[in-house]
Amino acid sequence: MTAMNWTDIDTVLLDMDGTLLDLRFDNYFWQEHLPAMYAQRLRTNVAEARAKLFSHMKELEGTLDWYCLDYWSASLELDVLGLKRELAHMIGFRPEAQRFLDALGQVGKHRLLVTNAHRDVLLLKLEHTLLDRHLDKVVSAHDFRKPKEDPSFWDDLRQAHCFDPARTLLLDDNPQVLQSAREFGIAHLLGITRPDSTREPKEWADFPAVESFLDILPR
Repeated sequence: MTAMNWTDIDTVLLDMDGTLLDLRFDNYFWQEHLPAMYAQRLRTNVAEARAKLFSHMKELEGTLDWYCLDYWSASLELDVLGLKRELAHMIGFRPEAQRFLDALGQVGKHRLLVTNAHRDVLLLKLEHTLLDRHLDKVVSAHDFRKPKEDPSFWDDLRQAHCFDPARTLLLDDNPQVLQSAREFGIAHLLGITRPDSTREPKEWADFPAVESFLDILPR
């Protein structure tokens, strides 16, 4: 990872989960808490409920329904938002995220949160982190009815929130999202090597990636 040339960048598009916020909360919820609650509803063991849930999730990967609380609540017959609230104490920033966002603001960069998260989840996380106080705009992909994995999402985003792709940086922990942004024409792309603080760093092959925001802090 080389230092950023911030003179080439006007707009910074920022993912939320796994980029600004620790993915620990989401991983634990989807892989441990929700399967346990689903097992109770099905009156089966957790392993069987998890296998059924993961198979369903795999079918929807990369689609908007994968991220949609309304979809999962109806499909699983569970109050998914309510279950997320039970673990809200686990929601937190990745290290130095607030400092990075504030530094971007101090040097005049336009800071736009762009997340696939459902609006209800987004509001829950803003409530617990006050993340929006460090941003200029907050956007959910559900506003456009398509996920960030869809290259046409970025054209819709540009029409709604004017930015020059050649002078824009996207930070995201999802390589499929970065690839769709590359196909659209966003010039500066960065992955995140440690989206979940409790897990080992992930390997990146096709994009540069950063672990600490301090390594790319504008000065």
